[in-house]
Amino acid sequence: MIRQALIFSAGCCSALLLLAGCAVPQAGIAPLPSAVMAKLATSGIPASAVGAIVVRVADGSTLLSHQPTASLQPASTLKTLTAIVGLETLGPTYRTSVELSTGGTITDGVLQGDLRLKGMGNPDFDWQAFQRMLLSLRQQGISQISGDLLLDRQWYQPSRPDLGIPPFDETPEFRYNVVPDALMLNSNLLGLDFESSGEGGEARLRVGMTPALEGVSVVSKMTFVKRACKDWEDGWVLPTVTRKPGGIVIELNGVFPLKCSASTEINVLDRVEFADRLFRALWHSMGGTFSGQTRDSAVGEGTPANARVLAKHQSRSLAEITRNVNKRSDNPITRMVYLNLGAASATDTALPTAARAERRVRAWLQQQGIDDTGLVLENGSGLSRSERVTPAQLAAVLRVAVGSKWAPEFLASMPIVGVDGGMEKRLVKSRAAGWARIKTGSLFDVAAVAGFVPNAANEMCIVVMMINSPLVKDGVGKAILDALLEAVAESKL
Repeated sequence: MIRQALIFSAGCCSALLLLAGCAVPQAGIAPLPSAVMAKLATSGIPASAVGAIVVRVADGSTLLSHQPTASLQPASTLKTLTAIVGLETLGPTYRTSVELSTGGTITDGVLQGDLRLKGMGNPDFDWQAFQRMLLSLRQQGISQISGDLLLDRQWYQPSRPDLGIPPFDETPEFRYNVVPDALMLNSNLLGLDFESSGEGGEARLRVGMTPALEGVSVVSKMTFVKRACKDWEDGWVLPTVTRKPGGIVIELNGVFPLKCSASTEINVLDRVEFADRLFRALWHSMGGTFSGQTRDSAVGEGTPANARVLAKHQSRSLAEITRNVNKRSDNPITRMVYLNLGAASATDTALPTAARAERRVRAWLQQQGIDDTGLVLENGSGLSRSERVTPAQLAAVLRVAVGSKWAPEFLASMPIVGVDGGMEKRLVKSRAAGWARIKTGSLFDVAAVAGFVPNAANEMCIVVMMINSPLVKDGVGKAILDALLEAVAESKL
C-alpha cells in the first residue's frame, strides 16, 4: 500500500557516502526520462544546466542519475537542509523568546529607568504579541515610563544584518526579502488592505493600515486599470516615504484594478522608527505615557545585573515553525531558524552568528557521513545567488531525514502534491497527488524540487532535480520538473 510506503525505517541511513560522493554506479541507473529530455529540447535548456537524482528510500539504490554531483543553486529546496538540521540539533520543542525587562524601580505607577525589549530569535513576535506584553505592564500598575525603550538585538551578531547590504531584487519592500534580526518586531511589516469600488470618475480606492503607527499615514495616488484582480501586483511600484515635522507619509503609486480587494505587507520604515511609532501607538491607547526615546541598545550595553523580566512572549515550537519553513517557504523565518542554530551554539562565540550556523550545519553533515564538497551556505533559505548544493547531497540529507526520530515532524512540514504549499496546484490529477511530498524552489534563473514520491510499485523514492538557467521562467522550469515527478510516480525511468 502507498500508505505503508510513507512509513520510513529508522535504519535507512546507509549508503550516504555513495549518495554524496562523486562515484555513482552506472549499472541499472536510468538517465533523464524521454519526457524530460523532450521538454528540455523544446525549451532550449541544455542538459548541462540540470542536475538530478532519484534514490529508493528502502535500500538507498540510485534509480536515476544526471550530474548528481554538480554544485547548483537550489533556491528554496535548501530549506529542507535547514529544517532537518534544526529539528535534529535544537529539537522539535525548541522555543525562542522576547522579553521586556528593567533594572529601574517602579514607584506610584512610574517606571524610573529604561525598559528593555530583548529579542532572542523569536519569529512569532507580531504586533499583537507586543500589545499583550505592554498590557501586562499596565496590569502590573505601570502607567508612565520615564526612561528609554531599548531595542536589544544582540542575540544575533551583527545585530543589524540588514544594514549595508544591497537589495536582493527590485522588490525589497516585500516580506520574502526581509533580512531578519533577533528582535523582528512584526517583521517590520506594515499591513495594507486595498478595496476599489466604482468605475470611471466614480472609482475610489480605500486603503487600510495595520497596525496603527503613531504619526504614520498612508496616501494613495494609485490610478485605476482594467486588469484581473489576481494580477494586481503587476501594477505595484515601490512606495515613497516622506518624513515631515511630526509625521511620516507613505505614498502609494502605480496602478490598481477596478472592483478589487487585495492585501499585502511592506517593509519601508527604519526598524527603530517602526518600533518607536508602534510602541507609542499601543502604549498611548492603553492610557500610558512615555517621556523617553526609542533606540537600539549599544554594543556592550547589556542587560543590567539587577534587571527583572516584566513580560515575556514565547514562540511556537520548532516543530510547528518548520511547517512555515517548508510548506510556506517563508524566507525570514527560515533565516531565523538558521541563525538560531548559530546563536544557540556554545562554541566559536566570537564569530558572526551566520558563520556559527554554517559550522553547525557542516558538523551535522559530517556526523551523517555526507561529504560537503560543493556546498555553499549563506543564510540557509536558498534566497541567495551564492548558495550551492549538489543533488546527491540533498538526496542524502532527505534520506537521513526520513530515518530521523523526528521524521514525522519533518514530513508533516513538506508540501503535499496537489494539496498545499508550493505544490497545491501542480500535478493535481497525477498519481503523485495526495501522496508525494515535494519542496519547490524558484528564483529568476532557478527551478528545483526535492522530496518524496511513491513509484508504481509503492516504493518511496527521493527525487531531487535542479535547473539553473534563465530559460526556466514563465512556467517552463515547472513543466520540466513535473515531468520527472510524474515519470517517477508512474515508474517510467
